[in-house]
Amino acid sequence: MVSETDLTEPELETTQLDEDDRLKPEFVRAVLDAVEAGDAAAARALVEPLHPADIADLFELTPHEDRAALATAITDLLDGDVFAEMNDYVREDLIDALSATQVADIASELDTDDAVAIIEDMEPADQREVLRALDPDDRAAIEEALSYDEETAGRLMQRELIAVPEHWSVGDVLDYLRQHDELTTDFWEIFVVDPAHKPVGTVALSWILRTPRGIAISDVMQREQTLIPVDMDQEEVALRFQKYALISAAVVDPVGRLVGMITVDDVVHIISEEAGEDILRLSGAGDGDINEPIHLTVRTRITWLVVNLGTAMLAASVVGLFQGEIGRFALLAVLMPIVSGMGGNAGTQTLAVMVRALATNQLTSSNTGRMIYREFRIAAANGAMLGVLIGLGTFLIFGNAHLAIVIAMAMVINNLIAGLSGVLIPVTLDRFDIDPAVSSAVFVTMMTDVMGFFSFLGLATLFGLGS
Repeated sequence: MVSETDLTEPELETTQLDEDDRLKPEFVRAVLDAVEAGDAAAARALVEPLHPADIADLFELTPHEDRAALATAITDLLDGDVFAEMNDYVREDLIDALSATQVADIASELDTDDAVAIIEDMEPADQREVLRALDPDDRAAIEEALSYDEETAGRLMQRELIAVPEHWSVGDVLDYLRQHDELTTDFWEIFVVDPAHKPVGTVALSWILRTPRGIAISDVMQREQTLIPVDMDQEEVALRFQKYALISAAVVDPVGRLVGMITVDDVVHIISEEAGEDILRLSGAGDGDINEPIHLTVRTRITWLVVNLGTAMLAASVVGLFQGEIGRFALLAVLMPIVSGMGGNAGTQTLAVMVRALATNQLTSSNTGRMIYREFRIAAANGAMLGVLIGLGTFLIFGNAHLAIVIAMAMVINNLIAGLSGVLIPVTLDRFDIDPAVSSAVFVTMMTDVMGFFSFLGLATLFGLGS
């Protein structure tokens, strides 16, 4: 019988991952069985060939109560690269199980930005203990990063970069790179600075390799560059990278001195996180992380569910104003959810587009008026088509021409309300510095429910359907 350890690496990889590069359930089970049996050597042999990202996935797929035992069995494989790839909540689980010295050893292997991501969520006492265990240089860099606000360029940037004076030649730069082993090994461009350590340009690594040694750096450097203020929000950082197709960018302090750099791999994570956050916030689901502790998930979701309950009561109070008409003409109760429901769907469509447009700076004060008019026309067209369809359907099913006209008109009105609400609510919230992704959905739903019921039942009353 062939064991896992007898297989070659390509063969072993096929036993670990499925066609979508996800760890197979049977492989995860084999690792956990080895851990449960106390066979650390077997568990380590199974896990060792995995990529750091796959080891991180393994911990995420492992039940909470078994993660500490798995970490103990494969301790020497838990390096900084694994922790850098790990889900935040899972990483917190493991960090709590490690000593301050172990956490410090892991942090010292990482770039500053990744080390900060590990340390920033620790309890203050544990954080201080880990910082004391770090080398002075690493501690100073991480403490500086922690002094900046969360989700800013200062937290995101890494201090490990290559900066050279503008009076050097290409040969000077090459000699400097070859003679200093402590320099970072992962970089795409070299920053050129003046005597005050302010960036004056950049040189792509490819240009350094292809240019004669005697040429001055100032003659080959690119003087146009995108500088990132250290206090810039990470979402704005991502937008700049996207807009200007950046691979890396210099981060400067308030007086313009070079203090770090941000690379595109970090920005990819930000774009993914921010997009996911906006989608989840629209539904009030919080972080939406399946590894999040249950009590945090409940606390986040119940807040918006209570708000939704309040808006539902408001909509119910509108229905209550017309209870006499509903009692005399029961078909109103049958059809009114259609009007509010279709309005809610239309509002959600517009809202999703507007929130994305705000997040990507496509919607600004300069084109808000045009967007309102655009969505009004879309809502009018959709409302007219839906009104005709629901009117014909109502007449064919119930044979009441007045009822068909009423529901068709209500459908048009509520679609117009939905389209305008889907634009105006997120834009207004954004103007008051309130995240539209968090709050807009509740108010748009309230408007479409309230106005849907009011328009339908109000028109029915005017047409005397309940008489």
